[in-house]
Amino acid sequence: MRAVAVSDFGAAPELMDLPVPSAGPGQVLVRLRAAGYNPFDLKLVDGALRGAVEHHFPLIVGSDATGEVEMIGEGVSGFRPGDRVYGQFMRPPEGLGGYAEYGLADAGGPIAKMPEGMLFEQAAAVPTASMTAYNLVADGRVDAGQTVLIVGGTGGVGQSAVQLAADQGATVIATAAPAEADVIRYLGASETVDHTAGPIADQVLAHHPDGVDAIIDLVTPPDGIAALTGLVRPGGTMLSTIGALDPDALAAREIRGVNLRNAPSGRLLRNLADMVDGDRLRIRIQAQVPLSDAPAVLKEIRSRPARGKTVFTI
Repeated sequence: MRAVAVSDFGAAPELMDLPVPSAGPGQVLVRLRAAGYNPFDLKLVDGALRGAVEHHFPLIVGSDATGEVEMIGEGVSGFRPGDRVYGQFMRPPEGLGGYAEYGLADAGGPIAKMPEGMLFEQAAAVPTASMTAYNLVADGRVDAGQTVLIVGGTGGVGQSAVQLAADQGATVIATAAPAEADVIRYLGASETVDHTAGPIADQVLAHHPDGVDAIIDLVTPPDGIAALTGLVRPGGTMLSTIGALDPDALAAREIRGVNLRNAPSGRLLRNLADMVDGDRLRIRIQAQVPLSDAPAVLKEIRSRPARGKTVFTI
């Protein structure tokens, strides 16, 4: 099968011809139709999990993908051949991933059937980003009447978080450059903050002198997060996806700090599929390119910021 893989940590992804995996007990083999890019795809091949999990090389890049069930292993009852499914296919110990013609997944893991109206390309852009956003909004206890600031609103996670927070009835403020502001408002933000125009905290306080109830931060490193923590009212919540927070220091100020540890699941994917199908969650695809072009696109994507999702068609 064709696959985009690396020969070692830090190697450039390249198109390879690799064996098709087989479905073992409790597993499903999926003939993949599309794969979605996430920043962690490149972090993994750079060695983000080196020492934490075993890696087999060649290592196929990617996690999120979608397609049709080709084969089911012994003991699988929830899927059958021909089912249209989507989910996460990253399996470093076996050298498997989502940028390939075939992917392997545990039937009880983060994989789910797709609604009839959901397109393969659309579904491939959902799993990691939207599950992360869902867990952020849930862990942030975002509710109607609250004001929530989302820092990093234009990326895949940010765009889903804007919509999910607004869906809960919150007033959403999101950072976005002027060229992206209209899109972010269309997705549900009541206000946008131009992060290129000056300190975010100063701009937010100018319109919200009493601060906000919660901050969902997707981009700010530990050495810059202190400038934002002062925006959160006592009793509020601050969340980071990159481990930038000191929860004990925030607790001393009556702020709940959460460094998110994502919890993907088939149940969550089913919930998100229903939201997409009901037009409550919209996925903005920035680029859609053939799998054969993935090595060149991955090289380019390292040097430019996210503006929606990139999907590889297979």
